[in-house]
Amino acid sequence: MAMNPIQFQPGLPLVEFVAQYGTEARCRRALYRARWPKGFRCPACGDRRRSTFRRGAQTYYQCRACQHQTTLIAGTLFAATKLPLRTWFVAIYALTTTKTNVAALELMRQLDVCYRTAWRLKHKIMQAMADREQTRQLAGFVQVDDAYLGGEHNGGKVGRGSPNKQPFLIAVATDENLERPTFAVIEPVRTFDNAAMADWCDRRLAPDAEVFTDGLWAFRRFADAGHAHTVLETEGGRAATEACGARWVNIVLGNVKRAISGRYHAIRQAKYARRYLAEAAYRFNRRFRLRELLPRLMRAMMLCAPCPERSLRLASNFVH
Repeated sequence: MAMNPIQFQPGLPLVEFVAQYGTEARCRRALYRARWPKGFRCPACGDRRRSTFRRGAQTYYQCRACQHQTTLIAGTLFAATKLPLRTWFVAIYALTTTKTNVAALELMRQLDVCYRTAWRLKHKIMQAMADREQTRQLAGFVQVDDAYLGGEHNGGKVGRGSPNKQPFLIAVATDENLERPTFAVIEPVRTFDNAAMADWCDRRLAPDAEVFTDGLWAFRRFADAGHAHTVLETEGGRAATEACGARWVNIVLGNVKRAISGRYHAIRQAKYARRYLAEAAYRFNRRFRLRELLPRLMRAMMLCAPCPERSLRLASNFVH
């Protein structure tokens, strides 16, 4: 098998990461540039004029126009954190430089924090990834397949009806020759019925998308929505996964499943599958820009609304 040159592109070396973000002051400057790249903007009125003062160890910014007070991390995913910013940056670096995934248990050991803190950090970072992927639409030639995350419990029901399985859709857009993948959408669905497929189609497919699927009956809704729809007639087995119009969606699906099953001992897919699948989609969709992953994700976290642990644990796979 020929080597994939994408796998050999340079990322952000650890030495360079330490040089850029190795102190608390450097982390603060990086977050300031991420939140206000063109200089301070009052989150209440948008005015640029401000004064600063300290209260304890915290620096506050006060708008001279409306007197609104804020801090660098107020209103972001970093809000109310008691951890050093360097700890956050190491966690972001770990999750963006890995080829597969980093489990919360491994993050706990790398950061020297308790498991609960590592879990919270990982899920907040994945929440930012999910928010960035939430509105993505695929255009052009799109390969779509149905899949499940999880498996049956010992002695429980097997097959599609297993309560321990979370259904999801994976879609990969390719070039016009169906040879090079561009972007992917990987998202849980309630079930593979007509209503779920119609809703997914409205949100995830651009008007000009041409769809390639297998024979699942609910996929007929794509044609009802006005999309050109090619149903691939295959005999099953390996030949079906390598058929023109299905190859790339099966390659990406295999990589996602191996990354999740090979790294995590157990995940609660009924509640958190959306985040884990969005993490895979986020990295895939930015695979050509590895050096930019950390600053881009940092920017996304500064734009993301606060998400305390209670909200993280009350999550749902369905936000619409």
